[in-house]
Amino acid sequence: MIRYTLTRLALLLLGLLVASVLIFVTLRVLPGDIAHLIAGVGSSPEQQDAIRERLGLDRPLPAQYLDWIGGLLRGDLGTSLLTGTRVVDELAQKAEVTVPLGILSLLIAVVISVPLGVLSAMRRGRADGTALSVGAQALAAVPVVWAGMMLVVVFAVWLGWLPAQGFPRAGWNDPAAALRSLILPALTIGIVEGAMLLRFVRSATLQAVGQDFVRTAAAKGLTRDQALIRHGLPVVGLSVITVLGLQVAGIIVGAVVIEQLFSLPGIGRMLVADVAARDLPKVQGELLALTGFVLIVGFVVDLVHRVIDPRQREAS
Repeated sequence: MIRYTLTRLALLLLGLLVASVLIFVTLRVLPGDIAHLIAGVGSSPEQQDAIRERLGLDRPLPAQYLDWIGGLLRGDLGTSLLTGTRVVDELAQKAEVTVPLGILSLLIAVVISVPLGVLSAMRRGRADGTALSVGAQALAAVPVVWAGMMLVVVFAVWLGWLPAQGFPRAGWNDPAAALRSLILPALTIGIVEGAMLLRFVRSATLQAVGQDFVRTAAAKGLTRDQALIRHGLPVVGLSVITVLGLQVAGIIVGAVVIEQLFSLPGIGRMLVADVAARDLPKVQGELLALTGFVLIVGFVVDLVHRVIDPRQREAS
């Protein structure tokens, strides 16, 4: 287990290194000039050159990359060229919105997908099971923006139960208002991601039904459903844990869009604004932080899966 953990940790660090190179290079080939943006309209080439020299943008790209990596090793994700604020500080502030949004979205997705996915598999061939399967396929194909707009129309416009946009200025000092402002965005992401996860839960459950230990339990007197619930669901749970790591990436992508739609001051909305402003150090710090978070979640899920599944330990 120790050898496996060290191997996975080495792969995690390698993934972060590759991601940092790709992010750095990709941002440098995007059109636009941050020096021109800072200097303003009508600035002279000399003024722009002076800004590039002051910010170190005139240095060779390998030197700029090594400076950035050196800062990362010290826990510094960089400083905004436009505001002069540290990226770490702004990420921490915006995470107060994005992290609760992601947790709520994941909880909603799990609550929707696990029981309904198992039920859909247990009722396979019947009208309700078929309806659940077809409904999940339809919801999985729905664009997250369209789903959010429909929820706003129903719960904010027609019923007036929830706010359509915004986040309270008091933040989590007013927890009730903060939570109400996140319900619709979390429902939007959770329903779409839950529909995707439901299909996987259904497939995993159907696969578990065909396992020898489930058939043996049924042969000893249990019904098919009883055998599945007692002996098959733990195997389904292991599969769901693995997929949840992938769901995190989908939730992050959804948060970038949903924070724009619902005017939430989170990391996704900040990232979009910084890309438009060509604030390269800030954007690359934000992208690396999000990428690192997804890789770390996958690393943790992989270790948890190996710890609780004795078959993998025996195979190694």
